[in-house]
Amino acid sequence: RSCSPSLARATNASRRARLVARFSDIYAQERLDAETLLRSYTSDVEVVQRIIYIAAVESFHAAKGAYRQFKMRVREILSLGHSGPESLEDTVLDYIVRHEDLYDIQSSVNEVIRSMNINPKISFSPEINFIVISNLIRELCRVAFSMQTLVPPLDIAFGTDGELFSDTKYHRSIGSDFTAALVAYHVWPALMENDVVLVKGEAVTKR
Repeated sequence: RSCSPSLARATNASRRARLVARFSDIYAQERLDAETLLRSYTSDVEVVQRIIYIAAVESFHAAKGAYRQFKMRVREILSLGHSGPESLEDTVLDYIVRHEDLYDIQSSVNEVIRSMNINPKISFSPEINFIVISNLIRELCRVAFSMQTLVPPLDIAFGTDGELFSDTKYHRSIGSDFTAALVAYHVWPALMENDVVLVKGEAVTKR
C-alpha cells in the first residue's frame, strides 16, 4: 500500500498557483472583451460594469453548486467499491481532478444567464442579450469549478452596494471619489482563500 499523497494533494500547490493566475488573466482579458461587447449595446459604463460583476458572482455560484452535485454523484458511485489505501474523500477528489472535463459547463452558463435575466439591478436593460458575454461566463465557471478541488477551496468575496470600502480587498476604479468611504458598486470581485485576500477586486466609491 502506498503512503504517497493523493494526486489532488500532491498537485494542490501547482494547481492553486495556476488558477490564481488564470483568475487574474480573466480580469485582464475576457473581462475587457466582455466590456467592449456590452458597450456596443449601451454607453452607460456603470450598467456595463455591474453586468460583468454580477456575471462573475453568478458564475461562481453556479459552478460551486455544480461541483457539489458532481462530488455527491462521484462519492455515491465510488463508495460502493472503495477499500483504500486512500480515504474515500481523497479518492473522490482525485477522480474529480482527473475528470474535470466531465463538468457540464454549458448547464452552468445557461443557469448564470437565467439568473442575470431576473436580476433587478441589471434587468432594466432589455436591449442587452447576456449571451454575448457567454465566453466570460464560461471561463469564470471553469476556473470557479476547478477552485473547488483545492484544499482549501478558493472563493470570491461577498460584496454589497453601500458597504465600507476596504483597501485590502479592492482597488478603487478610475472615476471613483477617493475620499468616499462607501462602495457605490463593484466592478470585479476579490479572490479569497478562507479570510485571506489573494487577488484584490475593483470597486467604485462615491459620496
